[in-house]
This record gives sequence, C-alpha cells and structure tokens, in this order.
Amino acid sequence: MTEENAANSNKKIAIITGGSRGLGRNAVLSLAKRGVRSIFTYHQNQAEADKVVALATEAGAPAIALQLDVAKASTFADFAQRVSAALGKMGTTRFDYLVNNAGTSSSATVASGSEAELDEQFAVHFKGPFLLTQALLSLINDGGRIINISSGLARVTMPGRAIYGPMKAAVEALTRQMAQELGPRRIAVNMVAPGAIATDFSGGIVRDNPEVNKMVASHTAFGRVGQPDDVGPVIAALLSDDFGWVNAQRIEVSGGMQI
Repeated sequence: MTEENAANSNKKIAIITGGSRGLGRNAVLSLAKRGVRSIFTYHQNQAEADKVVALATEAGAPAIALQLDVAKASTFADFAQRVSAALGKMGTTRFDYLVNNAGTSSSATVASGSEAELDEQFAVHFKGPFLLTQALLSLINDGGRIINISSGLARVTMPGRAIYGPMKAAVEALTRQMAQELGPRRIAVNMVAPGAIATDFSGGIVRDNPEVNKMVASHTAFGRVGQPDDVGPVIAALLSDDFGWVNAQRIEVSGGMQI
C-alpha cells in the first residue's frame, strides 16, 4: 500500500457484521492495522466485542461495537439509525466499506434438511445481506466497497452441506447483481470465499477435530487448514484503493482446496 493510500485509510470507516469472533474479528483488526476504523456487530457476546474494540483501539483505529441479529431483518431500520449515531461519534455521517460476514453453520443433508433450517439459513446468509445492504445504502459513500463472504463450499461439495453450500452460491449471484446495480455509484462489490478455517465456526470442527483437520489438509495444496490470519488481511486489502478496479469478482482464500 502506498503512503498516500495509507494516509487515506485513516479517514475510512468500515461496517463489519459478526466482528466479535472468527473471520470478522480478524477483519476488524486487519483493517485497524491499516488505520481503518470499524463499526462492527456482535450477536450476543458483548464481552468478546469489548475485547475487539480494545484491540482495534490499541492498533490505532478506534472501533464501535453494536448488537445485531442479522436474521432479524425487521430490526435493520433501527440498526441504520444506530449506525448513523455511531458515525456521528466518529465525526462523520457516512461510511466507506461494508463487509457482510456474519453467518451460522448447517450440517443438513438433502435427506435431513428441514424447512425450519432452510428458513434460518436463508434469513442469515441471503436475506440478511440483501436487506441490510439495502438499509445502509443511503449511508455508504459513492466510490465505496462491499464484500460479501461466500465459501469454498459454493464451488465444491462436502457431506452435510446441502443447505449451507447452496446458500453461499446464492450470495455469489447476489454479489454480481449488486455490482451491476451499484456501478453508477462507483461502489465495487466483491466476494471472498474462505476455505475450511480453524475457528469456532460449525462448533470448531476444523480447529478441534484432528481427523477433520487432517482430512482438510490432505485436500489442500498447501497441506494445512486455513487460519483467520490467512483471510482477514485479504478482506482488508480487497477493500483498499489498490483493488479499486476489481469488481464483481470471487476471491477464494483456501490455500488451493480441492483444485
């Protein structure tokens, strides 16, 4: 990143859903290292959110944590008002970057998947990013950037991902649609598709189960599972001016998974 871009980063503000843990947390801190301030959401664990605020501030980019359940679209209008208030505390009225990261796991198969689980995954992974982006469009600067988080499972199949993988494939189609429609405002919209990452996602199965960890590593060109530090910096870089001409693209961050 050039010195000019680094200086400009100090004026930027990102909104990141699910920023208190996992990849969202790493994205907040990776952006903080670049001088980008964040307003991030957490679902329930305020104590963990407070830790992220402290770490981001220590890195030189103050952050604000706001509670949000991305499955409850009826709260998005109120959330937009809370974002406006938070932006006011930061001395501005608009933000620059949106990262639709918050998500939940599903281990459903075609045989076992229920209507309730379909509805839950749809609410979190598709309806949430769609309507939250819509609710925040009046607050994002022209020339801003949006990243939707997809998954390697939108490209490859694994047992027990009959709902989760297709939902992420829908997010990828949505991303391209957003890029087309927001083009006149010069808002770039891309997607980052992580592979299997060692976090607490899906009950921490990749991180904590040695057999799963070994299996994933054996199907990855680099011979190991991913870590949050492999993904957060990519999100931060993709939001920067250095990637200003990249739009409607899928960036898989998997170390070469099932290639």
